[in-house]
Amino acid sequence: MLMLCYPKCTTCKKAAAWLSQHGIEVPVRDIKTENPTEDELRLWHKLSGAPLKKFFNTSGMRYRELGLGTALAGMSEEEQIKLLASDGMLVKRPLLIKDDTVLIGFKEKEWETSLGK
Repeated sequence: MLMLCYPKCTTCKKAAAWLSQHGIEVPVRDIKTENPTEDELRLWHKLSGAPLKKFFNTSGMRYRELGLGTALAGMSEEEQIKLLASDGMLVKRPLLIKDDTVLIGFKEKEWETSLGK
């Protein structure tokens, strides 16, 4: 299992607290200093079954600076993956990867179901 997060993110802090409360120890990777690779993103996208747009941190400053709200529609999936891999701050967080499951963002009910808590 692995959790990618940004240490200053309040949602990541909530997710880490939830994991701790449930006695789940997970290695944590700082998404800003060690952003996901293109290969990781391709795999996680496939495993998640979610649209690639869900992997974007749509409320982030970087997303808005780049005007991605409208630009994504004109980009190929491969261009989007390259963009996500170029800057961890563009990636929705936290990402929790467990075997063949990828959880995007922290939704307590979803985490409870997926992690059997």
